[in-house]
Order: sequence, then C-alpha cells, then structure tokens
Amino acid sequence: MDAPLCHPDLDPRVEALVTDVIGRVADKWTMIVLEALTQHPVLRFSELAKEVSGISQKMLTQTVRAMERDGLVIRTVRPVIPPHVDYRLTDLGHSLSEAFCGVWLWAEANVDRIDRARQDFDTRKLG
Repeated sequence: MDAPLCHPDLDPRVEALVTDVIGRVADKWTMIVLEALTQHPVLRFSELAKEVSGISQKMLTQTVRAMERDGLVIRTVRPVIPPHVDYRLTDLGHSLSEAFCGVWLWAEANVDRIDRARQDFDTRKLG
C-alpha cells in the first residue's frame, strides 16, 4: 500500500499500525465492546456479554483479548470465590472511543442521505 497523499513520508511502521488498527476496530464486536465500556466504566465479563447482545462467549473472549493486547482494555482478575474478571478501558481505549464519536456524529448527520441512496440503488436494481 502506498503512503497516503496527506502523509507522503509516512513511517512504514505507522502505516502498518493504522492498517492493523483499522482492521481491528472496524470489526463489529470491537466497536460494540468499546461502546459498552465507554458507557459503563467497569464491567464483569458476564455483564459485558449482556451489553453486547448476540455475541458468543468465544467471540467476546477473542475480542477482549485482542483489545487487551492492543492496550485498549485492562483485564483484572478478582481473587474471590468464584473468581471474576473485570474489564475497563485504558486511556488509549478512551481516546479511540473519542475518535469514533466523530463516526457516530457523521452517521447521525447523514442517515437520511444514506437511506435515500440505498433506496435509489435498490429501485434501480429491481427496475
């Protein structure tokens, strides 16, 4: 992939990181987990599973592990019986959440335009 026009001298490590991070955070489950942890500062695994409806336990585990690896969440095991695990966003996770706020604002401002474009497209395809 060539460096973007706005950054012609982009460090290849930065380019690789952006590509990797976009792939991770554009993942549906990562976005929803990020949103849940933004709304609830600390969630136990079971609470997080309830907030992220439709996700399997396996996929939730994979998602939070990947987020932990990227430094977006902190996983804390509480030494109680039975043990439970809490998740919370790191400062890095919060900053990513703030960056995605712009996407939500864009979607809110453009939902009607997107709906019309989709309807126009579907009408052309059916006609």
